[in-house]
Amino acid sequence: MKAWETATAHRNGAMSAELGWERFFRYGPYGLLGLSTLVAAASAPLTMERTDVHAVVVLVPVALALQLWWGRVGPTVVPKSRASQLYYVARTLLAFALTWCNPFYSVFAILGYFDTGRLLPQRAVRPALLVTAAIMAGAQCGSGLPPVSLMNWVAFAALLGLHGTLTMVFAKIGDREADHARTQVDTIAELESANARLEQALAENAGLHAQLLVQAREAGVADERRRLAAEIHDTLAQGLAGIIAQLQVVDSIGDTDPALARVHLDRAADLARHSLGEARRSVHDLVPAALEHDDLPGALKRTVTDWAERHGVRAEFTVTGTVEPVHDEIAATLLRIAEEALANVGRHAGASRAGVTLSFMGDELTLDVRDDGCGFDPVALPPAGGAGGFGLGGMRARAERIAGTVEVETEPGRGTAVSARVPLVRHSR
Repeated sequence: MKAWETATAHRNGAMSAELGWERFFRYGPYGLLGLSTLVAAASAPLTMERTDVHAVVVLVPVALALQLWWGRVGPTVVPKSRASQLYYVARTLLAFALTWCNPFYSVFAILGYFDTGRLLPQRAVRPALLVTAAIMAGAQCGSGLPPVSLMNWVAFAALLGLHGTLTMVFAKIGDREADHARTQVDTIAELESANARLEQALAENAGLHAQLLVQAREAGVADERRRLAAEIHDTLAQGLAGIIAQLQVVDSIGDTDPALARVHLDRAADLARHSLGEARRSVHDLVPAALEHDDLPGALKRTVTDWAERHGVRAEFTVTGTVEPVHDEIAATLLRIAEEALANVGRHAGASRAGVTLSFMGDELTLDVRDDGCGFDPVALPPAGGAGGFGLGGMRARAERIAGTVEVETEPGRGTAVSARVPLVRHSR
């Protein structure tokens, strides 16, 4: 993600720089032409003959007209096309002619250094830069163009060599910058493509989570049906059968032995009360009551508070990350895992402190239950379903139904930490 943000920043910076150059190439030539004309006019009595003044009076409007034409058609012209090459050649010839008349028009001629790569094909860039270098050297040699003395020619040659060397160096740097820019553009394009693939993968992952949740719900419904069938067979059905048997005995006794009949009626009443309790327990196990009127963090906080009061153990509940609405199936699973883990602490750990943390981490939820109790040896743990099995198998089974995991870290005498990680499936409002 950091690489993507860096690439975006580079792209925004490149776009800002490109916009700045666009403004310069649009308005800069007018400013440079106007500035060179003002300076040339001020120096005309010292540097220009009458024929030069007449030529400048003709050439400056032509240069301005050329620039106005390019300002209108340039934004629509394909870079390095015939039109852009024609504009560059015409402007360079005008700059050369104006500089011949007055050396200060080299201020306008300097444009040839900046937009050569934008307007001309690659093979013409270096010759065009050398032409601009010759114009600049002629303007700076002391007498203007053409040089009038041997000293002026020597100065012209030296300046031409200097300008030519600098233009070649700058051209080389420009080539490297162009290569770097192309590499950067390619990298940004690859990052954008990778980001698009990542977004698609995240969308597919969200769909898989939803599908997995549906499958988990169906599996949970099937498990609950099997559990309820076993509960009814083992408790309610047997209790009702016992009640019927006791009532049949009472019916057979009739009025012959009221005391014995009372004994059997009391047994029937006890069986009825026991069966009612079992029925209520089975209903309670279907949906956690704490989630009926509260969200997952609220339900966990109430569960931790109630557990601490019952067991006399200091317990703290913490939420980290940005709280989001959680799907009912996810919330019920985590609440049941927390209840089972705390029940284990109360029954086995002998702890003085316990902590429960619910962490919202992007597309994942983590529930951590820690205690400072006696711990245990996981290797010596009885098999699942056996007495004293600490309910770990049940917690893992609950988490696996919704594509989650449960990990336990413990050591005798050093406490226990139970960590459940499940996908964060948002509640659909």
